Amino acid sequence: MGILPWADISANIRGMMYYRKALMLQTYLERMHSEDLESAFDMTGLADTHFEYSPEARAQADLKFTYVVTCQIYGVQKGEGKPEAADIALLMQRNEALRIAYIDVVESVKNGKPSTEYYSKLVKADIHGKDKEIYSVKLPGNPKLGEGKPENQNHAVIFTRGNAVQTIDMNQDNYFEEALKMRNLLEEFSQNHGKFKPSILGVREHVFTGSVSSLASFMSNQETSFVTLGQRVLSNPLKVRMHYGHPDVFDRIFHITRGGISKASRIINISEDIFAGFNSTLRQGNITHHEYIQVGKGRDVGLNQIALFEGKVAGGNGEQVLSRDIYRLGQLFDFFRMLSFYVTTVGFYFCTMLTVLTVYIFLYGKTYLALSGVGESIQNRADIQGNKALSVALNTQFLFQIGVFTAIPMILGFILEEGVLTAFVSFITMQFQLCSVFFTFSLGTRTHYFGRTILHGGAKYRATGRGFVVRHIKFAENYRLYSRSHFVKGLEVALLLVIFLAYGFNNNGAIGYILLSISSWFMALSWLFAPYVFNPSGFEWQKGRRGFQRLDKLAFLPRWYWG
Repeated sequence: MGILPWADISANIRGMMYYRKALMLQTYLERMHSEDLESAFDMTGLADTHFEYSPEARAQADLKFTYVVTCQIYGVQKGEGKPEAADIALLMQRNEALRIAYIDVVESVKNGKPSTEYYSKLVKADIHGKDKEIYSVKLPGNPKLGEGKPENQNHAVIFTRGNAVQTIDMNQDNYFEEALKMRNLLEEFSQNHGKFKPSILGVREHVFTGSVSSLASFMSNQETSFVTLGQRVLSNPLKVRMHYGHPDVFDRIFHITRGGISKASRIINISEDIFAGFNSTLRQGNITHHEYIQVGKGRDVGLNQIALFEGKVAGGNGEQVLSRDIYRLGQLFDFFRMLSFYVTTVGFYFCTMLTVLTVYIFLYGKTYLALSGVGESIQNRADIQGNKALSVALNTQFLFQIGVFTAIPMILGFILEEGVLTAFVSFITMQFQLCSVFFTFSLGTRTHYFGRTILHGGAKYRATGRGFVVRHIKFAENYRLYSRSHFVKGLEVALLLVIFLAYGFNNNGAIGYILLSISSWFMALSWLFAPYVFNPSGFEWQKGRRGFQRLDKLAFLPRWYWG
């Protein structure tokens, strides 16, 4: 089953059709005699499509495979005559196995009072190209009580059938050669992977948007390391892999009788993916990871898109900290599995927040020692007594910002996948592309949204678009997005460093100050200038000038500036 919104779903339909096409090809070849198999390949070939016209193959595909696209607002769009509804109707005409699930809102008058009824409907295209209703289920009210995406899944899962369901997201694609392996993947449900048979078959993702921009390559490489090294280790031996993405194949019977494949409580279940894994593990399910099959995925390619996505994930992780699912898993896991679970879920974001807080504590402590005079008196006493240990303890600070070390799993993934030499060249290339600045900036994004959710709650879904959007961002838009999360905090760190330089550094020299504060300066400058360094055409005069056009009434800007 495909879980997709309406926008630009033609590529996803084509990718999902590969499953049906692969099943038809396998059925067609199985009907051949084994001695005629080679001649069958010569006669048809994979490029030829004779198997698609075989009635037996088409019947077998219709019997074993179907796909549902869920679009809650299709009924509204059709009633308003919007072009999106016409596009979906055209897709149903071209793909006979396609079904559309949507919410139908019927307004009527009962007993002199207006009444609104909601129906969950499944439709297909008939021979005349019109919508033909297959099922209609009356709902007790408006089903959208929680988050939109999991509610979209929950209302449509009743229209699926069979033992396995795969929830393909809108920003994903498929490959024909991978679809041929689906039969092998489904056989994993009958194998014992540890104590229980699997309830979720994890599948790796191939990020195909890495060549769009340098930021897209950073995200692509980071994602590749997570879906290879990361999930491989989480699955075996740690046994703490959850559901992270939508190529995963669910045991439909297991999940539909245990609360469904998605939790949809508003605010709490922002990251509805991982809660499906929590639910499966709590109910004695088993989640595995299989790398002989992969599904394409398009990730965010612009800094603003990436920041919104990471903000959503960090806020969702903050809600996980406050949820009862984490508490129950912590109570039920043994000690070592609990530690593995902590490090791979809430522990990562919690340690990230502690890293940034440590920088603040260090700088405020040094500023207090400088302004109060306590630091100078302690230093003089240590010099008189020859006590160098105290001086070393007071001047302890990392030379490198910890945000850089988040790239270590990515480097190990490079070495494993491509070899040491290629990994070294790739890493050096990324350094020239300022990947350290990007990862340090992402450190601030995760810290801000995670900490704010812990303190105040209220995480919310942030639409990123996930399109190939590489455009110049205006100054005002960047400032609105990053002012509270990065700019204010970066200025605070920079101000503390300047005060420390002016009042707290006496006789250790410039080299001592640089070694002591270089990582903090790097963090502050990354937070302040990364949105403009990674802004496409950010240093072009005309586009930069248009970004400041709202400031043209200020007296200090001369008239020639605006041309």
